[in-house]
Amino acid sequence: MSYKKRIALLATNDSVIVIFSIYVCNFLMFSSGTFSSILFVSSVTLLASHHFFAQKLKLYKRVWQYASMNELKAIIMAVTFSIVTVAIVQLLFFQTVYVRTLFTTWMMHMLLIGGSRFSWRLYRDTYMKPKLNKTKTLIIGAGSAGSMVARQLLQNQEAELRPVAFVDDDISKHNLEIMGIPVLGAVKDMEGIVAEHSIEHIIIAIPSLSRVELNDIFHVCSKTKIKTQILPKIEDIMMGRVEVAQFRDVEVEDLLGRDPVELDINGIAQYITNRTVLVTGAGGSIGSEICRQIACFQPETLVLLGHGENSIYSIEMELRDKLPNINIVTEIADIQDREKMFSIMDDRKPHVVFHAAAHKHVPLMERNPEEAVKNNVLGTKNTAEAASAANVNTFVMISTDKAVNPTSVMGATKRIAEMIIQHMDMISDTRFVAVRFGNVLGSRGSVIPLFKKQIQKGGPVTVTDPEMVRYFMTIPEASRLVLQAGALADGGEVFVLDMGEPVKIVDLARNLIRLSGYTEDEIPIVFTGMRPGEKLFEELLGENEVHSEQVYPKIYRGKTPPVEINVIYQLTDEFAKKEKDALREELLDIANFRVEALALGKPTVGSA
Repeated sequence: MSYKKRIALLATNDSVIVIFSIYVCNFLMFSSGTFSSILFVSSVTLLASHHFFAQKLKLYKRVWQYASMNELKAIIMAVTFSIVTVAIVQLLFFQTVYVRTLFTTWMMHMLLIGGSRFSWRLYRDTYMKPKLNKTKTLIIGAGSAGSMVARQLLQNQEAELRPVAFVDDDISKHNLEIMGIPVLGAVKDMEGIVAEHSIEHIIIAIPSLSRVELNDIFHVCSKTKIKTQILPKIEDIMMGRVEVAQFRDVEVEDLLGRDPVELDINGIAQYITNRTVLVTGAGGSIGSEICRQIACFQPETLVLLGHGENSIYSIEMELRDKLPNINIVTEIADIQDREKMFSIMDDRKPHVVFHAAAHKHVPLMERNPEEAVKNNVLGTKNTAEAASAANVNTFVMISTDKAVNPTSVMGATKRIAEMIIQHMDMISDTRFVAVRFGNVLGSRGSVIPLFKKQIQKGGPVTVTDPEMVRYFMTIPEASRLVLQAGALADGGEVFVLDMGEPVKIVDLARNLIRLSGYTEDEIPIVFTGMRPGEKLFEELLGENEVHSEQVYPKIYRGKTPPVEINVIYQLTDEFAKKEKDALREELLDIANFRVEALALGKPTVGSA
């Protein structure tokens, strides 16, 4: 039915009800069908005022098959205002008010208008009930979100899920019903409830859950071996990207046990908006996400610099599609090419540089230490010196927790890169800072893609050691920290995110197996032993680097020892002549401040 036809039908229906109500009530009160001027005026007034208030309260625009308390409230207001208007007219023109007649008219008016509207809802609930062959679904959370989910599923005839029960830890809700769906118990009772009611699907509908609480609930859900999903993110619902009923699978990022860091939007905007920003390693998993988040702050120009043409092309096309108004420039360059880096910096003159280009694969760098030096040390030196020469305002280098007391070539080269950044801050007008964080979920070389591939192949999932733990964060979190560090920078700092409690790699593997719908009996975990350069425990700050106070919620600033740059520069001049084992040892000695062991005749790099 078209909109105009629908309006006409409802208005005609209401007109009949209004005239019927006032004339029948007049007859009932006075036992006479006598037509009078006051009855005529009252009926015309009631009819006009009803349509006026019905229009104002949008009674003709509501979808009545989904009528609820809001619709009932609108009907009460429209009918009441109409009757009050009639009473005022009677008083002004006839100096009397027929209170009993108007009151009975109000009751009949309410009954017929409400009945005509809610009959749509009654018809839908009575004759359009969901098919019984739908998937029996348990909703965790009997609050507003859970009720909203249940309503959506009940009203959507195309939905494959049928809510049959709630569970909630609020005992005041136990044994009650919401929209005819019982609240059967608490989360801890879920295994028995699932078995007793033949539950086939579980939805977690508590948006306020912390990640620790979500982890605990998911652990109980996994015992039932029933598919478990979660509400979409609230921001996705608010932005209209998804609907409430578009549930998503629980991801390993949801189970980290730590809430994401919030941004100082104004502070970041001040140094990025309407500025030229250059990102090295812009095609990588971290670099590309940094570009996405920078783009949201409307820079004047965003320069994407990377060595791989395919990855740079991919992020360029993505950003041009999503944000066509931003000026995007691409540079295919290797940070090891010193002349090219100086040329690009001088040509583009960026206000801010985010240095994300690096080799980061621990075992590969153990076998190729000279390549780690070329990229992580020389590449950083080239980029930093080029930025200084071009009078860049802020230079933010991305580092790693493996730079703390490093035992690997990758960690050692990143720590030496930090030393170069600290030295550059002392001799340059550019502010140089570094940002450390732990393992990034989903980034290239991270353990998550490896585990997923192993699960897809039927296992086993390989874990190096049952006691190995790591700090984890998501790619967006890592990128937000990098942006925030630039806003907080005074120069020379190493910023670190409070990453919560470290996660056992074996627990991460178990979660992924459960999230994939398997058990450890189906996908076994095999321990392979630690690889060269690995540590059981990673640290974010060394003992001599710790500042206990936070400079921003969940962000710490490390204090680092002084640097004797001559030792590092001698390394960069001579590393190509060294054997791999000797080079590996020298890198670890410099990064761990054991310079006296090198017998180079140079002062100690730093004091512990």
